[in-house]
Amino acid sequence: MGEIKRIVEQDDKQLVVRLILGDEKAFDLLYNKYHVSIYRNILKLVKSEDTAKDILQEVFVCLWEKRNKIDVNKPIANWLFVISYNKSISFLKKCANALVIFEDVIIDISADNAEPFITEEKLAFIEKTINRLSPQKKRVLELCKIERRTYEEAAKEMGISRHTVKEYLTDAVATLKFHVKNHFDDPAVVALVLLFMPFLKK
Repeated sequence: MGEIKRIVEQDDKQLVVRLILGDEKAFDLLYNKYHVSIYRNILKLVKSEDTAKDILQEVFVCLWEKRNKIDVNKPIANWLFVISYNKSISFLKKCANALVIFEDVIIDISADNAEPFITEEKLAFIEKTINRLSPQKKRVLELCKIERRTYEEAAKEMGISRHTVKEYLTDAVATLKFHVKNHFDDPAVVALVLLFMPFLKK
C-alpha cells in the first residue's frame, strides 16, 4: 500500500505542477479524483447536502485561485482536506455557538474557542499515527469505520473471527485517540482520524 500511495502522490505532484501553470485540464483531473471524498467529509460535519455542495465549490475555487501558493512537495489531498474541514468549521461557527458531535467526539466550535481548525502538520501526524498500526488493525479500521462493514462482514473478508475484529477495532481506535489526543490535547484532531481515513486508502 505504501508503494501505491507513493505513486499516487507522484502523479498528483505532476498535476499540481500543471495546475500552478494554469492548466485547466489538470484542475479538472484533480476535481474528478477528489471531489467525492471531499464532499462526503464536508457532509459528515455540516449535515446538509446543499451546504456541503456549496462548500465543496468554495474549496475548488480556492484551489484554483491559490494554486500559485501550493507546495508541490506536499500531498494535494492533505491540502484539500485541510481547506474543506476548516471551511466547514467556519460555516458552523457562523450558524451558532455550538458543539459538533462527530462519532463519539465533541468538537467545540463556539466563538471563544480559537482552536477548532486543522493544519497540514496535524494531518501529517494523523497519517503517521495511522500508519503505525499493524496492517490488520488498520484494515479493520478501514472496513468498520469507513466502509461501515459489520463485524461479520469484516471477519469474512479478512478470514478472522468476529471477536478478533472487535478486539482489533477497539485497540486501533484507542491507540489512535491516545497518541493524537496526547500530542495535541485537541478532540477535534481525534475526530479527524476517522474523517481522514479515506485519503489513506490508495
